[in-house]
Order: sequence, then structure tokens, then C-alpha cells
Amino acid sequence: MSKLKATMAISLDGFGAGPSQSENDPLGVGGERLHEWMVSLAVFREMQGEEDSGGDVTASTDVVRSWWDNVGAIVMGRNMFGGGPGPWRGDWRGWWGENPPYHVPVFVLTHHPRDPLEMQGGTTFHFVTEGIEAGLKLATEAAGGKDVWLTGGASVIRQYLRAGLLDQIEISLAPVLLGAGERLFADFDGSEIELEQVRAIEAPGVTHIMYRVKRNS
Repeated sequence: MSKLKATMAISLDGFGAGPSQSENDPLGVGGERLHEWMVSLAVFREMQGEEDSGGDVTASTDVVRSWWDNVGAIVMGRNMFGGGPGPWRGDWRGWWGENPPYHVPVFVLTHHPRDPLEMQGGTTFHFVTEGIEAGLKLATEAAGGKDVWLTGGASVIRQYLRAGLLDQIEISLAPVLLGAGERLFADFDGSEIELEQVRAIEAPGVTHIMYRVKRNS
């Protein structure tokens, strides 16, 4: 059965992005520090289209590769795709160049319609204006029985959590304090969501913790 799984790197004080997110600072001021553990990995360089890059191999390598396991479609928020607020800039095609690392259909949640954007490597971005349930329905249909990967950002993950639609979340906890920004678990009263830890993997500069989402009655 298809499940909706999310991944996100957060700081020790709970932020998935720093303050003042913009086209120049897509992760907000200081937010790139959340991913310092990843940029030296061979798998990260593979995601950038590099071959035989000689990057590091750590426990994080298998974790990052596992994000793609059994994934048939992806859902992400407007900030994750980028391009700034308001109507779409006609030349904006995402952060990843012409061959994004996803290679499956991607459904971008937005308030502004746009025609599908077909990229190299099997990635096509579809822009969904009807809300999170519609985005998940379309992604689940496209996944054909495989899982749907919710890649962020923090606001979108919160919405799926509140709606009771998220099955699993893996947090990559970085030893960083941001102090401000987009908090992943903002505005929960503690009774809405219960998380059951499935695994924890320690690696250089990060700890990966996977949780199953339990729905409280």
C-alpha cells in the first residue's frame, strides 16, 4: 500500500530553514548549515549529475539513497521549488538545472497555476492549486502503488501532519542553532500528533531519526 513519507533536515532548536528565505537564500539566512553533513557525500555529487566524484561514504550515504526507495512520485511546496512569491516568473525552472535528481513526477503545491514543466531524466513538475489533498491524490495516482515522498518545506509537512495524511517522517538533526526561521513543529499543542521512533542512525555532523506517525483519536 502506498504511503506518504517526509524527510527534512532541522536544527537542534527545531528550524527547517533560517529567517528571510529568498531566491538568494532559499534556505534562509544560515539555513545552508543544516545540510553541511551532506555536501561532501558521494551520493550528493551524484544528485548533481557528477560521476566518480570521490565524495565521502558515511552512514548518511545509505540514508540519503534510501529516500528514493520505492518512490513513485513527489510532493513539494512552492518555496521548495522556488521562484519567489506571487505569479510565476516565466523563466524559473527550479534550483536543480535541467536534470533534477528526482526522476519521477513531482507535484508542486501553489496558489498560482502553471503548465507542467518537463525536464530531463524523467522529472516533470506539475503545479497543483487545489490544496494538499488534491496534490496527494494526484501524486498517489502517478506513483502507481509506490510511495509518495514529501520533500518539504516545513510548512507543507505541518499541513499534512495536521490533516492526518503523513505516515512517516525522517528527521536529519544537525548540531546547529538557527534561533529563528521556519520551525517544523510550530503551533502543535502536543496532543495532536504522536510519533513512534523506528530507527536512529548517527553519522558525522548529523543524526537521522525515522518516526512512524500515529494518529491520536
